[in-house]
Amino acid sequence: MIEEQALDPLKHDRAGFSCGVVELDEYLHRFAAQQSKKGVTVVRVLVDTAAPQAILGYYTLSAAQVDCTELSEADRKKLPRYPVPCFRMGRLASSAAHHGQGIGKLLIGCAVDRCLMAKEQVAAFALIVDAKSEDAKRFYQHYGFTTCADSAMTLYLPLGSVAI
Repeated sequence: MIEEQALDPLKHDRAGFSCGVVELDEYLHRFAAQQSKKGVTVVRVLVDTAAPQAILGYYTLSAAQVDCTELSEADRKKLPRYPVPCFRMGRLASSAAHHGQGIGKLLIGCAVDRCLMAKEQVAAFALIVDAKSEDAKRFYQHYGFTTCADSAMTLYLPLGSVAI
């Protein structure tokens, strides 16, 4: 059974994870535990409960804001004219050994679900992502993310009516 867990450096094999993108691998191997411990980001991993040390994929979440002018005209009409609170998914990666098996979709679903739960306690309009490549951008767009006006590689997903 696949399960989402908080990254535990003593339990999860970070060094054994490879997604094929050097920056995303290096982040998990070298920086994820530190940044999580310092409260900079939350790192969540997907594991198979039959082999819980092996990381199938991971994502990070932190607080963020976006200037309302970055949003689509339809979204701007509903919002105040100052920066809007959001969540930021700074990184998302699935193990290269599991590409094409829906791990990315599960990771987005888990991240959105976590944001919706947090949104019950702390207001946030959307989940923001910074796509690292055109392929990543298309991946996010497939799941309903919209490109920000002044930043072609930054996308957002309003959390009001999400259906992943």
